[in-house]
Amino acid sequence: MKLHHLDGHIQTILLAEYPDKLLLLDGCCRSDIPVLKHFITQKLQRPFNDLTLIVVTHMHPDHAGAANTLRKITGCKIATANVAGQWYSGLEGRLMHLTDILLAKWVAKRMKKPSKKTWYSSQLIADYKLNDGEPLPGFSDWVSLATQGHTDRDLSLHHLASNKVYVADLMVKVKNKFIPPFPIFYPNRYRASLHKIIALKADSIILAHGGEVRLSEHDYQHILALAPKIPRTHWRSVKAKLKNSFKLMPSK
Repeated sequence: MKLHHLDGHIQTILLAEYPDKLLLLDGCCRSDIPVLKHFITQKLQRPFNDLTLIVVTHMHPDHAGAANTLRKITGCKIATANVAGQWYSGLEGRLMHLTDILLAKWVAKRMKKPSKKTWYSSQLIADYKLNDGEPLPGFSDWVSLATQGHTDRDLSLHHLASNKVYVADLMVKVKNKFIPPFPIFYPNRYRASLHKIIALKADSIILAHGGEVRLSEHDYQHILALAPKIPRTHWRSVKAKLKNSFKLMPSK
């Protein structure tokens, strides 16, 4: 297995290459499809439909945005966590979907990336639903790990032979510091997920935002210290800002 790290729109694209098949460790942004196709067909000199499986670790735009379209183009299968229902369900879910797309555009602007299409379907029907500790279909050297907290369906992927773990957005690297992501809907699950990764004693951790890294005990303790005790979500952030704005208004 050879793991390729490609520069995606706002995240790293991770493509595992095998002699007879390809595995995409996450669903990328919608605008990453040409980047991925060029790499597979031009750099690797392989048919695009050698892409066999995509694992969508969670439903955010930079992790699920290209999945549905790539399945239509290549005929690949999609695997997700075995969690009931759709992440973006109901009216509140649709609003959150729009907010997440706008947040992805804001991140791209902060990274000085050109504006690209980010819209994608809020609904995803998986071909495979993975339980904690289950090998990936057709790729038994990888094991899925339930690492919820950021959302209710986050997955990490453990490559057993190399003892590397792709943790998606379990943590992010900002100014050479490792911090929790935003949002965190389930703080208790998030802390449990961190402890699960710590207990693995992986040789390296692969981040969607930060590349392949090695974390020290101090790094993990720093993340745990910053991990919220209550949910840190879009709506709570808006309410907090509105509350502070009212406090700052002059009284009549």
